[in-house]
Amino acid sequence: MDIDRPTNVSFFDFVGGVQLLQGEDTRAAMPVILIGICVSGAVGNLLVLLIFIRDFRNGKGSEVKALLASLASTDLVILLLCAPVRAVTYYKQTWTMGSFVCSTTDWFQHSCVVAKTLILAATTRAKHTLIPSTAAGPLYSPTWIHGALAFIWIVSMMFPIPQMLFASIVPHGSDTICVSQMPVCASDFMSLFYKIYPTATFLVPVIFTVAYYTKTLHTAVNHAPSPRHQSKVILVLLCLSGALGLMLLPEWGTFTWIRLGYNKPPVGLLIFAQVLLYACSSLSPVILMTMYDDVRQGLITIWFVTTCRSAKQVRCKKCPKTEGNGAEIVANAVANAVTQENEKTFPDVEHFWTGRRNTQVEEEQDPIPWEKEEKML
Repeated sequence: MDIDRPTNVSFFDFVGGVQLLQGEDTRAAMPVILIGICVSGAVGNLLVLLIFIRDFRNGKGSEVKALLASLASTDLVILLLCAPVRAVTYYKQTWTMGSFVCSTTDWFQHSCVVAKTLILAATTRAKHTLIPSTAAGPLYSPTWIHGALAFIWIVSMMFPIPQMLFASIVPHGSDTICVSQMPVCASDFMSLFYKIYPTATFLVPVIFTVAYYTKTLHTAVNHAPSPRHQSKVILVLLCLSGALGLMLLPEWGTFTWIRLGYNKPPVGLLIFAQVLLYACSSLSPVILMTMYDDVRQGLITIWFVTTCRSAKQVRCKKCPKTEGNGAEIVANAVANAVTQENEKTFPDVEHFWTGRRNTQVEEEQDPIPWEKEEKML
């Protein structure tokens, strides 16, 4: 990185990934790492979504499952839309995706990150205890879930608006770079904003969520009527909140560090923070699959269904080939079965009808010769 902050701006930061990096190792390694994280995380989040959709279709939905499905969808969006932009930027080492992507990439990524934090905080309000299947009514209330998600996404999209306002494309020699630079005239207000923004969207929700689930886990283990199930569900949510807080801390730390006008952090720390952000989205489905009983059972069911289908296909391939379509094959099979049934007769009846048909017998074998003698007379 061989560019300094201009004198007429209060802070200067790259958008969409660190650009103008020196060294071919970083250029080759970073896209491979990000693509690997994206593929593995996308597969895991898709499986989690399929499991939750199956549970809702079977009437096993709950408020926590609805929020966790929204969390998996958000992680999937981050991995499929945000991470590839960084991979291309690290490979090209300049900006090649136009002004619209430059203006919206950091804003969209921050919106998804803030939404993740607030969704996990909303799970503290959701019903995460075991609900009997015989209970009347649905196991979740879609009204407040939809309202909460709408409110969360509106707030998440409004807070990072400055990320979109200050992003622009700047020429650098024969290439262009995408940077975020704030003029000095707005430094006082934005300095206050960048102190409130990370606190309201990251520190307070994460600390509240972790503290709530720590206290609830202690209560569930010691005083709940069914501590085993409740403690498992609460432990899953506590691990998700703790992992999100720890893995997003470097990203939020470097973000606030730069915008409060301090010295520029090391490039290695910036890259490490971005990798942890995407790794967090890939770690969430791993936690759910290994610790959440419903997700683990759904994963086992999907595995058995896939295995059975593949086994059936193998057996069908081993069957002898027949001509004609499926309807003709079935019709021929039914006709053959009917013909075989008709051809089957009892031996005694068959002997009876054979004897009745062969009415002419020889004289030596005639059992009633006196009748023939009477006729002859």
